[in-house]
Amino acid sequence: MAVAYEDERAAGRLLAVEDGVAVGSIAYFVLAAAPHALVAVHTVVEPGHEGRGIAGGLVRTFYGIAAAEGVPVVPLCPYAASWAAKHPAEAPEAPDSVTRAAKTQLEADPALW
Repeated sequence: MAVAYEDERAAGRLLAVEDGVAVGSIAYFVLAAAPHALVAVHTVVEPGHEGRGIAGGLVRTFYGIAAAEGVPVVPLCPYAASWAAKHPAEAPEAPDSVTRAAKTQLEADPALW
């Protein structure tokens, strides 16, 4: 069965769903200050679903959502950052000022993690 992606913006997560069950997710927040950005803080694939490209699909979808909204992605999650480094054509680098703002917002509100 194909994996579908569901953006639960209010909950701060992008889900990978297969047969009605969440098999992976990206926890994220929206940068409060302009120019706004989507900030990935944690990527998880549920046990038994690893090795199927679900994490990569989540990150690719996350970048696609940001592109459609015209905002950058700040990949604070190590997996998302690694994926972005391997796929620069799909994952444009956020300006340093946006990355600093995202880190500042996360430090001020650890609940975003």
